[in-house]
Amino acid sequence: MNKPEFPVTPAIRFLREHSVQFTPQLYEYEEHGGTRKSAEELGVDEHCIIKTLVMESDPKHQLIVLMHGDREVSTKTLARLLNVKQITPCSEQTGMRVTGYQFGGTSPFGTRQKLPVYAEKTIFNLPQIYINGGKRGFLVQIAPGLLKELLRCEEVEVGIKIQ
Repeated sequence: MNKPEFPVTPAIRFLREHSVQFTPQLYEYEEHGGTRKSAEELGVDEHCIIKTLVMESDPKHQLIVLMHGDREVSTKTLARLLNVKQITPCSEQTGMRVTGYQFGGTSPFGTRQKLPVYAEKTIFNLPQIYINGGKRGFLVQIAPGLLKELLRCEEVEVGIKIQ
């Protein structure tokens, strides 16, 4: 039986260039389905699905926040940590310009511009994570420690339960 082919995105090229072991995970993308949909399709805990969120601080400096699928980012807490006035999600157009990825398919790997990356601290307690591979309906399963190694991300505690 043949394995389904997975897309070779800038994220996959980045992972291959760095000799990273990963397992491709394809699922049926659903508009506004979010991490709940991908977790259901893959049969994994939504907490292990990691969102790649593109945000910006006051003088329009973009950054990436990696967060558990079942959590939100406290932008007020993140702004305090970064010593800026405010943090807001960036527009879809800006996100695509700086990362090269479409919303719903944003990967922290292989972005068009090098952006600072902040990761929720508890992500590193998980044995495996599922993170976007650079296309809607495509995640890669990797060891979370690789995020620190590859992205030089800074650990933060800004996650809040989704109401």
